[in-house]
Amino acid sequence: MDDHGDDFTAWLHGHGNAVERTEEQWELFARYVRQGASKVGPPLPLCLSGEPQECGRGGRQHALAWAAALKAFSQHIIETNAATPAEISYYSGQVYQRRLVHLRTETARVTK
Repeated sequence: MDDHGDDFTAWLHGHGNAVERTEEQWELFARYVRQGASKVGPPLPLCLSGEPQECGRGGRQHALAWAAALKAFSQHIIETNAATPAEISYYSGQVYQRRLVHLRTETARVTK
């Protein structure tokens, strides 16, 4: 995977409400996301700090890029396995949104 989101990263610095983590925590989180994404899609490169294809980008950028890959792989699974366009819409829309609301609610509860 060559796309690490480099075209957007410069804009991100100083914006938003991103979770605060140390670089070591971001790298561990990125490895977890990569592992999950690699289980449902093509394997992603070992390019974090200290890995064979080290690319120089940070753990946070990798976690976000690989999360985007995981989201794309998930959508592809829905599109290639649903029986009808309505089923694609249902799982991509309603079920996804319900799960997202649940995750946001749980995250808000933990951070308060």
